[in-house]
Amino acid sequence: MPPFVAFAGVLGGLAVVRWAYKTALRINQELEEMRLSRVAEAAHMGNIQTLKRDPVTGAYRPGSPLSTREVP
Repeated sequence: MPPFVAFAGVLGGLAVVRWAYKTALRINQELEEMRLSRVAEAAHMGNIQTLKRDPVTGAYRPGSPLSTREVP
């Protein structure tokens, strides 16, 4: 009987690993879809922030949103 119990434990463990793997793939796919939709929405609305270099400190700080025209 003990070999049967060990075999059943292995099968149960494999089932749990398979379930966890499929769940992780599903969640990652949902997160990727949400990320892509936010990027597409921001690009559509023109709200993508760019970083501008501060000439005094050399640090990069958020600048104006990306636009298609040059601002003097």
